[in-house]
Amino acid sequence: MDELTQTPLPGVKPIRPNLLTVLCILTFIGSGMNMVSSLVIAGFYDTFTEVVLLFSEKFKLPGIDVLLESKPIFFLVSGLLYAGSLVGAFLMFQLKKAGFHVYAIFQILLILAPMYFMHLSGPGILDIIFSGIFILLYSSNLKSMH
Repeated sequence: MDELTQTPLPGVKPIRPNLLTVLCILTFIGSGMNMVSSLVIAGFYDTFTEVVLLFSEKFKLPGIDVLLESKPIFFLVSGLLYAGSLVGAFLMFQLKKAGFHVYAIFQILLILAPMYFMHLSGPGILDIIFSGIFILLYSSNLKSMH
């Protein structure tokens, strides 16, 4: 009986669960904004560093030095990784199971990228938490995808 719900019947459009719809919309917003901002920073990196320096002098924010030590290639790669995440979410929005795998791979790469490009000793804990929650919630909808 469970096999019938996994394979869509000819002429019958499968129904996307509400949770999957909400997750995809949140991913479209979050990854979309991050993709655009990363690509803009990569394109205007010198201006970005000037603004960050002025901002950090005024507000004395910790950790800004790590951001300033990064190179434009980090932001370019991040933008492309966020684009991959968007592709995965779009495929899941269309109820394609391959989208989950695409999304999960790009999220893992997004966690690892700062470690490589910024020479950090470990991943960001918030990155792991948010990516992990989304991957788990998306995986709970795999039975609705084909």
